[in-house]
Amino acid sequence: MSPWLLALIVGLVVAFIQYGWRELRSGWAAFPAVLLRVGAVTLIVALLLDAPASRARPVSSWAALDGSLSMARGDSTLWRAARDSARATHAESLFVFGDSVRRGDTASAPHDEATLLRPMIERALGAGHPLTVVTDGELDDPDAARTLPAGSRIIVLPHAARRDLAVASIDVPRAVVSGDTVEMRIGVVAGGGGARPGTLSLSLDGLPVAATPVDSLPPFGERTIVVKAKLEGTAGPVVLRAVASSPGDAEPRNDTLAAAIDLSRAASAVFVSTSPDFDARYSLAVLRGALGIPTRGFFRVAPGEWRVEGALTPIPEAQVRQALRDAPVAIIHGDTAAFGAPRTVTLGPLALIITSPTDGEWYPSAAPASPLAPALSGLIWDSLPPVGVATTEPKGDWQGVEARRGRGDERRPIVVGSDQPRRVVIVAASGLWRWRFRGGVASDAFTALWGSIFDWLAAERADRRAAVPDERLLRAGDPVRWRRGSAADSVVSVTLKPRGGTRVDTVTLRFSSAATIVESRPLPEGIYDVGTRGGTALLAVNPSREWLPRAPRVTTAGIRGAVSADAAPRLRGAGWAYALAILMLCAEWILRRRRGMR
Repeated sequence: MSPWLLALIVGLVVAFIQYGWRELRSGWAAFPAVLLRVGAVTLIVALLLDAPASRARPVSSWAALDGSLSMARGDSTLWRAARDSARATHAESLFVFGDSVRRGDTASAPHDEATLLRPMIERALGAGHPLTVVTDGELDDPDAARTLPAGSRIIVLPHAARRDLAVASIDVPRAVVSGDTVEMRIGVVAGGGGARPGTLSLSLDGLPVAATPVDSLPPFGERTIVVKAKLEGTAGPVVLRAVASSPGDAEPRNDTLAAAIDLSRAASAVFVSTSPDFDARYSLAVLRGALGIPTRGFFRVAPGEWRVEGALTPIPEAQVRQALRDAPVAIIHGDTAAFGAPRTVTLGPLALIITSPTDGEWYPSAAPASPLAPALSGLIWDSLPPVGVATTEPKGDWQGVEARRGRGDERRPIVVGSDQPRRVVIVAASGLWRWRFRGGVASDAFTALWGSIFDWLAAERADRRAAVPDERLLRAGDPVRWRRGSAADSVVSVTLKPRGGTRVDTVTLRFSSAATIVESRPLPEGIYDVGTRGGTALLAVNPSREWLPRAPRVTTAGIRGAVSADAAPRLRGAGWAYALAILMLCAEWILRRRRGMR
């Protein structure tokens, strides 16, 4: 039923109830008041229903032009074609979107370092205009296209197929002991024309460390290349670069990727595993990655046969014992008594991870008050997979995590610790790797648990810098994430000086009581020397990800549906409707008073 028809019916009913047959039969004198009552009630009900204020009119469309750097990849042919397509729509308004939304400036070259469509869609939805989007299809948020206003369409102008080999990612430990062999995982991607066989080279502060061949790749093909190389140099922050070269490469700006790592003269932690498994692998990754502690690992692959983690080179058991004895922080995984009484084989903080035998499946359920509680307080325990618990209940001065058998009431601590005469943590559980495998909340819980354990053990060996960059790989256009160091201050001042430049910028970081990560504004491409209280660091900002070849993530298509009648002007937006309703009620009141009615 039409909102206006429903409002009129309500107005007639209210007027009839108010005046009744007696007043209506008294003559024409009552009709003006009746009509005013009908009109006022009808208008008020129409306002409540937000009825159309006039006939639906054709709504003018807007045009949105992709202004990201990817539109400038190659020559300017694609950008010119996109501008012509946007102008050919004869839209009422022309906008440029990318890392921001602004009125169309098609004279300047595209320069945005991201391709975000959602802010443009939200602006069009708020104004009620259909949208014509002109892009190369390489959107950072392709799912946003599903929310385009009715009557919208997308015009995709793909890049010409070109041969290109780009370095997309690099996975390397945050901190490395100088002279150690490190396993690095380098991700490469090909352009729309594929990539010919080439070479991937690694250098540390300009000195070559490794080179490996790269096979040909199909269009937009991806590959992860594992490289093991010895990293050695002066202790301190250094820059590791991965450079890809291939015949016929069309885009040199995506051939190099840099990451900052910290070289140390000696290990801050030694990880020994007598039964290497996923628990050992992933907890060691947390030790190296999340905390950035220079670490050496040793795995026993057979009785009396040991390997150096990463390089897998043989090492005598005597050297493993010596490394464990001299370790500032020691972690023993598996058979904790493999070298004798574990508390006698090392003098520093110690973590014992007991893997067998297990006593059925237990579900972690709570984090009692302990030094680990602040990091574990936000975990959703019901979402975590079960773990295997050792048959012998561990003893300690405090309990970090407790678990219950199945869904029953029997509870047992699986993480305990003590402070005196030194810091010791016992983890009497295995199968924690399932948390990491599940991903999402469970994976975050895995990192939080091991991170809190290692952080507490290594507190006296922790990073003395007030704040350090949190991410090893950073690109232009991305906000810089900073991780709080050992300083207790909530306000940290950081200086940034580009290498080769003279300007020094100061950034003030404000950490809340609970936050250990804060963000600052994006930085231009370059290598920055970072200075803060307690030491220095390096920040490597790589070229924008817009230079990487990516397959179009949306296609040319018209969005189904047309602008509905609801696009007509609505009554609630018309100020005259409110004024007219008040005037009619006032006029009716005056007429009623003249007739002696209340």
